[in-house]
This record gives sequence, C-alpha cells and structure tokens, in this order.
Amino acid sequence: MKRRIVNQILQTLSSGEISVYRLIDSQDASLPEFTEILDELVSDGLVVLENGKARLSEKGMKAVKESGAFGVDVRCFCCDGTGYAIAKEFEEILAKYREIAGNRPETCEIYDQGFLGAEDVLRRVEFMFERGDLLGSSIFVVGDDDLFSIASTLTGLPERVSVIDIDERLINFINSVAEEHSLPVDAEVCDAQEELPEKFREKYDVFVTDPVETIPGLKLFLSRGVSALKGEGCAGYFGITTLEASRKKWYEIQRIIHDMGFVVTDLKRKFSVYPDEEKNFFRYQEKLPIVQKLRSRIDYNFYTSSLYRIEAIRKPEPAVRGKMILNEAVYKDSESWATPY
Repeated sequence: MKRRIVNQILQTLSSGEISVYRLIDSQDASLPEFTEILDELVSDGLVVLENGKARLSEKGMKAVKESGAFGVDVRCFCCDGTGYAIAKEFEEILAKYREIAGNRPETCEIYDQGFLGAEDVLRRVEFMFERGDLLGSSIFVVGDDDLFSIASTLTGLPERVSVIDIDERLINFINSVAEEHSLPVDAEVCDAQEELPEKFREKYDVFVTDPVETIPGLKLFLSRGVSALKGEGCAGYFGITTLEASRKKWYEIQRIIHDMGFVVTDLKRKFSVYPDEEKNFFRYQEKLPIVQKLRSRIDYNFYTSSLYRIEAIRKPEPAVRGKMILNEAVYKDSESWATPY
C-alpha cells in the first residue's frame, strides 16, 4: 500500500505546488497513514512542505522524471468524478432543497455533526432512484444532518420517510419543513444508545445513515438502521471515508455487514464531499487533529466520503440489539483525525 500512496502523492505533485489538503484528496490512505508517508518524503528530501503548500524538491523532481511519473486529473469534470450529473428532472428539486437547507441549524460538535454539499445529497437521491429504492418506498434515516429526508421527499417518490436524531433542533426543523411543504416525513428525537422503539422495527424498505467512523459507532448506527428493515431484499445506504477509516477498518466493516446478512451491491468511491460552509463542522477546524498536525488552516474541500449500498440476502440480524452506552470510544479512535477533540 505504501508504494501506491507514494505514487499518488508524487504523480499529483509532478504538476506543481498545491495545497496540502488538495494533496490529501489525491490519495486514499487514512490521515495518520498519509501524514506518516508525507513526513518520510519530506525527510528524504523529495517533498517540501511550507505554509500549507506541498511541492517537489529538485531531488524529488529528478526522481519523478526518472520514474516516468506525470500528473493528470483523469476524473470527469462534468459530474465531479461521481458518474452522476444532476438531471434536468432533479434541477428544480435541487434549487428548492438549497433554499430550505440554507436555514438549517448549525452543526454541533458534541454530536460529531457534519453535512454533505447540496449537489451530493441530490446525487445520492438520484442513485437511490436509479437503484429502484425511492419510488413507493418507506425509508428510515438514522441521523439526518444532510436533510436527506427533505431532499428525497421533494421528489414526490417515497411513500414515507422517518427520521430519528438526538438533536432536538434538527428534528424540529425537519418537522416544520415537512409541515410547510406537505412532505411525508416524520422526525422524532431518539437516542441511538437505546434499543430502537418497537414502532420502527421491521417496518421499512430502506435505511440511510452516515455513521460515526469507529467500529463501535458503525456497529451501533448500522444496527439501528438494520433493525428497521422488513426483511430479505431490503437495502441500506451509508457513507464512509478512507481518511478516518483505514483498510483494516474497512475489512472489519465489511465483515460486520456480511454477519448481519447483507451483501455489498454498490460502492461509489469519493461520491460525496463535506464542504467548508459557514454552518458545517469546519467552523471548529482548530480542534481537528489533522489541522493541528499540518499547522495550516483548511483551504480545500478534502473531506470526501464513499457510498455503500448493501442488500439483505436473508432476514437481517443487527449486530447490536439492546442498549449500548455511548462513550468517547464510540466517537473517536486513533484514526479520527478530522473529528474535533
């Protein structure tokens, strides 16, 4: 893996000096792994890191030239590399969603909140539409920082969407928007530490969540979503990064998925981005370990997430059934470098 990450870094820097956060986005190691490799390249005299910018040294340029490496962005510019543009049928929905989301509550660091960009939320809606999981579906959302419930029901396609979240501000906002726009959304304050209430269990076709990226957190949030599904053939969607989840963690995540009775049907790399917007979690970036390590403020939207779609091939069995008390280990581990401490 190390050689591959070095290749990604050197290929990117061969095009010239860039923000170190743009460099992070060009590779797919976790943040601790990335900084360790970058430190080695700096120590070896191949890379120069100054004032939040990274560039090749003369020695580095020579090494890159000898290796035959070159830098070029091969991803599609039209769809930000996702493979999904905003179709004309969804443009009006995007505009309405933007207007609504502009009044959302600010993120709260206590709950490790953060939200996707508006176009990324709509791309998730489009992807679910394409997969047949939107039309006539009952959808259960575990934590709705992204206001997915609003975006999805603005299409007029889901039968109903239920949301649980611990943040009363967010729940009140979602319910007020749903009432104002006559959307089939019901949102309720619910603590994920507690077992899912009976009225939500085995009642839904699809669940959606963006879990905390620790193994205990993933088990908890995915289990609450899984507990809401009717049975075989139902689906789940969740986002996960490579920045705060190493390959070993991904392996454990996929083992948990399989043990619960699911197969991974789709995996969309870097499908979504968490933008540096006024109400988002970058407001308290000085508390993020990656910012402290690099000693430079964030100047590029580097925090991207991959999207999983999983489908039950038998009756789902949640990994966590009863009460699970949240502690710091649920929210943070040694890879949580973009989570405020």
